[in-house]
Amino acid sequence: MSDRPLIQADRAVPPPAATTTATGGRSPRLRLLSRTDRVVVTLMVLVPLLLVVGLVWLPALATVALSGTDWDGIGPVSEIEWVGGRNYADVIQIYPPFVPAVQNNLLWLAALFVVATPFGMFLAVLLDKELRGTRFYQTALYLPVVLSLALIGFVWQLLYSRDQGLVNALLGTSVDWYGDPDVNIWAVLVAAGWRHVGYVMLLYLAGLKGVDPSLREAAQVDGASETSTFFRVVFPVMRPINIIVLVVTVIESLRAFDLVWVINKGRNGLELLSALVTQNVVGEASRIGFGSALATIMLVVSLVFITIYLATVMREDRR
Repeated sequence: MSDRPLIQADRAVPPPAATTTATGGRSPRLRLLSRTDRVVVTLMVLVPLLLVVGLVWLPALATVALSGTDWDGIGPVSEIEWVGGRNYADVIQIYPPFVPAVQNNLLWLAALFVVATPFGMFLAVLLDKELRGTRFYQTALYLPVVLSLALIGFVWQLLYSRDQGLVNALLGTSVDWYGDPDVNIWAVLVAAGWRHVGYVMLLYLAGLKGVDPSLREAAQVDGASETSTFFRVVFPVMRPINIIVLVVTVIESLRAFDLVWVINKGRNGLELLSALVTQNVVGEASRIGFGSALATIMLVVSLVFITIYLATVMREDRR
């Protein structure tokens, strides 16, 4: 019997159904989403998008628009007067608390970046060594992060009390740490740094866990010390974490509000930009346009660092 019919029969066998056609056809095994699944996916995307647009972007755009107006926030919208850039000029030229607020925000940033951030990184390096009781120390150091800054202000108020505070009892003094304008900013920075250390510690601890162990082993083989290995090998690898910590620190210094507000509403040496915004928007003399100009300045500064962070993240993703 000839083999020719068998060969023709083999040629007539269609390709397996699981393969994808060369023209880009869809595999029969690929199951399409049902109507219920499509509705659920649409809601999962649409609802958060609407919340972000309605609660973040629209108020932000409204703030930028109102920054060029003169309005007390009480009268009808028809009474809104467009003044252009006058509010910004008044903020810089004739508003006395603005310069101290900028100085205090910069001091806040410097204290968190120069003192609290390196200390948090140092604690992360120690805890990464899996010392005895590491879980307990991680929990204890991260606990202040769970608390709000307002609550932290009350906690430290017990420590800073002039008559019954622990700080004055240890130092043998009677300083009014929250009331004295010469020292209250430093007292507040200690409380804010206490919370910031735990946050930075957690970020760097997560970054250290993700470092390839072979990098450290190679450095040890080359005879590098532990300190040299960290600063020349481990620290550069954690560049994305460093960018995140930088952005978080800048934003924390700009949005610092709760702590100074519960103490003296951001006055008497504790002026901050966020407190000035609140004083002008919802204070006794409501000036929506002027307060919106202050808020817009904060928004622009924040967007600079957020843009740097997003550009770094997208660059890493492309790599």
